[in-house]
Amino acid sequence: MKGGVGKTAGAVNLAHAAALAGQRVLLWDLDPQAASTFYFRLRSDRGGARKLLAGNLDLNAFIKASDYPNLDLLPARFSFRKADAALAHTKAPDKRFRRLLKSFDSFYDILIFDCAPGLSTMSECVLAASDAVLIPTIPSTLSIRTLQLLRDHFGVTERPRMLPFFSMVDARRRLHREIVANPSELAYPPMLNSIPYASQVELMGLRRAPVAEFARSSAASRAFAALWSELVACI
Repeated sequence: MKGGVGKTAGAVNLAHAAALAGQRVLLWDLDPQAASTFYFRLRSDRGGARKLLAGNLDLNAFIKASDYPNLDLLPARFSFRKADAALAHTKAPDKRFRRLLKSFDSFYDILIFDCAPGLSTMSECVLAASDAVLIPTIPSTLSIRTLQLLRDHFGVTERPRMLPFFSMVDARRRLHREIVANPSELAYPPMLNSIPYASQVELMGLRRAPVAEFARSSAASRAFAALWSELVACI
């Protein structure tokens, strides 16, 4: 639900880690800011939200290959801000969305969504279609409150699995250390691996690449790799 917590950094780096592990990965950028699309040096030259979500097109025609083996992208456009309007006129939008994904089943092993902040018809369709929902959570009062709001809204369900992980952890801050040390206070059990607050993650915007491509030995790169390994074990 919150912006600025590391959703796109998580999506991009976990997709890259999965591809490095030999998985065939498709990252679907659903955020109208198109940050994942930018990081991979791609752009969407056709296919707005209404057209892509209508269910009449083969989405494979809009997929673009990244510079990395096994990793493709379905780019976003600013028109994705109208995704809810495109779904609002359809019956059972969650079922329509799941039908759209069937065309990817025969080729991709992993499908990762980079969603916009907030709860919307689009995000609820993603939740209904997903096996697991990764929730980057800064160790702060407002992020913890957001997790509780999610739990109040969705409850405790077996599917999709709600998997928060601590993001942008600054070990110099006492509050961060205390929250990470007491994960039982979270609404959902957190992942064991966390992502540190690191300059390498901020440099993704300048390098336009996943962290492992330009700082493989960094703590941030190792953290994303460890988080991916833990996620594989979970699902």
